[in-house]
Amino acid sequence: MTESSDTGTDMNQTDQVSIEAEASGTDTGSQGGTDRGSKVERLENEGDIAADYLEELLDIADLDGDLDMDVEGDRAAVSIVGADLSQLVGGKGEVLDALQELTRLAVYRETGERSRLMLDISGYRAEQRERLVALATEKLAEVKKTGERIALDPMTSFERKVVHDAVAAAGLTSESEGAEPRRFVVILPA
Repeated sequence: MTESSDTGTDMNQTDQVSIEAEASGTDTGSQGGTDRGSKVERLENEGDIAADYLEELLDIADLDGDLDMDVEGDRAAVSIVGADLSQLVGGKGEVLDALQELTRLAVYRETGERSRLMLDISGYRAEQRERLVALATEKLAEVKKTGERIALDPMTSFERKVVHDAVAAAGLTSESEGAEPRRFVVILPA
């Protein structure tokens, strides 16, 4: 599975998936414009399938929500915004994670290909991302100041990915250690 859904995936496995995708020709980001266009079309199709599935789910649950679809980097992104959708997020995002997996399965059923689709509800993931980037920035400063590695608290694969990206953007390295459900990020000094 992808790094967003497989809680046992670390950055090295993600890199391996990217390398395999490039070798098979499914990663077209470095190829010509036509391939890039077809990739965007494929991701937009994933978003459309996901939106149809989620609209049906909202109708069944008798919930109001507006859907927004986008392509962010190399994945489709669908957001549901509306009145009070907290029951679709759950206390710590566990319902959101489950809905994301169900939506990915719906996309898989239609396309026959695994999806890395990202689902957000009521801005929960966006807020979580901001909080994690702030935490990573704070810990990066601490690592640079002390020269010591810092281990963070256990996180979900989504949370670890956000932290890994923030660390890489700052020019340092990080790695995931431990076993689920206690897998955590370690920020390493330069």
